[in-house]
Parts: sequence; structure tokens; C-alpha cells
Amino acid sequence: MGYVVFRWASSVSIGLCYPNSTINTPLHLDSIELPPTLTDLDLTVNRLSELDSRIAHLSMLKKLSLRQNLIEDSAVEPLSRWDALSDLEELILRDNKLAEVPDISIFSRLLVFDVSFNEITSLEGLSKASSTLKELYVSKNEVNKIMEIEHLHDLQILELGSNRLWVIVNMESLTKLEELWLGRNRIKVVNLCGLRCIKKISLQSNQLTSMKGFEDCVALEELYLSHNGISKMEGLSALVNLRVLDVSNNKLTSVDDIQSLTKLEDLWLNDNQIEILEAITEAKMDANVTANCVHPEIVRTRLTRD
Repeated sequence: MGYVVFRWASSVSIGLCYPNSTINTPLHLDSIELPPTLTDLDLTVNRLSELDSRIAHLSMLKKLSLRQNLIEDSAVEPLSRWDALSDLEELILRDNKLAEVPDISIFSRLLVFDVSFNEITSLEGLSKASSTLKELYVSKNEVNKIMEIEHLHDLQILELGSNRLWVIVNMESLTKLEELWLGRNRIKVVNLCGLRCIKKISLQSNQLTSMKGFEDCVALEELYLSHNGISKMEGLSALVNLRVLDVSNNKLTSVDDIQSLTKLEDLWLNDNQIEILEAITEAKMDANVTANCVHPEIVRTRLTRD
């Protein structure tokens, strides 16, 4: 069942469900009034294949969500000419049928842009995105290179998981980035120089064999590296703010380089080749750390006693 959510300038929101908007029947907006004072329009899950031209006149619109529809490149192309929407702050095109990044150059105040779960093969076109952008979501596509994002100096969240990326490039200028999600790609080497404000990094399910490359990420609080081919824990001594470290499902045989991680709360070590009790004792891990492994209760006893 599809639905429409309206939000007026007065911040009053109304959600309307339409029984006729089933899995096989698209919602028709013709009979629905779109007041000119709308600030939030959510058209999620309505099997829409084109945009209602009346949206072009909603000059107070701040958020437009077209998530989970049937929108293709040709259907979203008119957005680039709808100047009345230039103050839009959030554009959600997640889970549609886009093959390219749409032209969003008119949105001079855009903060959030989501084109995840589409069929996009390249980030070409993002160079036109406003430098005001703070959150960019392009996960579950077919992107093979990080490009055209160097000007996004205010970006705080970048999600590019489940793509076809081989290397981490063109990110040195993203100095305000706080979260980077690159899980389920084909990345072999970490190169994150300059990202000194970043707090969360996920590189799960890639092709990493080394933990080197995070040394400059001194503000890092959460690091997720499970399901790789890492054989040694290293390069961690500078990450003194780390609270969560997930290195499960790798090829580790010992627990190393964590003595300086005094803020560590969660350490995931399961599905490795570690003789867990001996390794953790030798690493002098703090008793407050929750070690997630085969027998965490035994580890807890050993840490407390030692």
C-alpha cells in the first residue's frame, strides 16, 4: 500500500494511505491537492514512473522523497529545470531505476541527497552538487570509482557500500567527514590521509589484508573491518578515541597493538585463528572491554582476575 505525507510550513504533517495504491497500481496525484505552502512531500512506495508537474511550483518545499518507486532517468530529468525548488534541502531518490546521477545543480542549499539502491554506474554529475551537502548516500549501485566529490567540503556522511570500488581516492579534501561506509566493495588498501575528524568507518566485506592506513584518523571512535583477509592487528596505537573495533571473520592469530586504546568498549574477535585467552592476556586488555568471541564469559573472568 502506498502513501503520501504532506508537511505544511506550520509543521503540521498529514499521512494519507490509499487502498488503490497496491503493488500493481500506481498512485495518481491528480485528485490530491498540493498546497503551495508544503514543506515536506513524501511519495514513498507508490510505483510512480513520472513526476507530477505541480511539484515544480512548491517553492517552500524543503524535503522531497520519492523513495521506492519506478522512476528512471528521463522521469527525473525535469527536476533540473524546476527553479522554484532551489531551496530544497533533502532529496530522496532511493530504490528506483536510475542509471545516472541526476542533475541537482539548481538545489543550492541541498543538505541530504540519497540515490542508494539504483543502477548507477558512475558518480559523474556530482560535481554539480552544491558544496552545502552534508550527507550523500549512493550505496547498492554499480559505482567503480570515487570521483567528483572533492568540492563537498562540508560533507559529514558518505555511504558507498555495496558497489564495485577497488580503491579509496579523491577524499583528501573531505576534512569534515564524520562517517564513511564502504562495506561490500573490492577495496584492498586503505588510504585515508587528512580525515582527522572522522568518527565511524566501515570497510566490512572487502579484500583488505592489512590494517595500515588509519593512522591519521585520530578522532575515530568506531572501526568495522570484519570479513576481510587481515592477518595482523597493527596501526592502532594512534587511535586513542576508539570505542568499537570489529575485526571478526579475518585471519588473525593474535591480539596486538591495543594497549593505547584506553577508551575501547567493544572488541569483536570471533571467527579468527586466535588462541583467545592467551592472546588477550598478553595484550593487557582493559577489564572494561567487552570481548566478543567464542567464550566471552571466560575472557571476562580472566581480565577481571588479572
